[in-house]
Amino acid sequence: MEKKNINKRFQKAYEVASSMTQKLPPDVMLQFYAYYKQATIDTPFYNPSGDNELKNAFKLNAWFQVSQLSPEEAKEKYIELVEKYNHIKIK
Repeated sequence: MEKKNINKRFQKAYEVASSMTQKLPPDVMLQFYAYYKQATIDTPFYNPSGDNELKNAFKLNAWFQVSQLSPEEAKEKYIELVEKYNHIKIK
């Protein structure tokens, strides 16, 4: 897939995901986090946000599980998640 197209679709998916109001299970939320983090990675350094060490550990673990994906592959997986949980097709 053309890089410009995947970036455009990813941006649309991010906008849809950001406006979601439905409550998702924690494991799905971690998938969203991990794919987004891998898709937007600019350095291999992890900088956890917030004060909850356990929550940060789960987030770091989720990210490590997808760290073998390229940013483009992670963007595609993120788009697929958004499509799945919003029952839409992002073009």
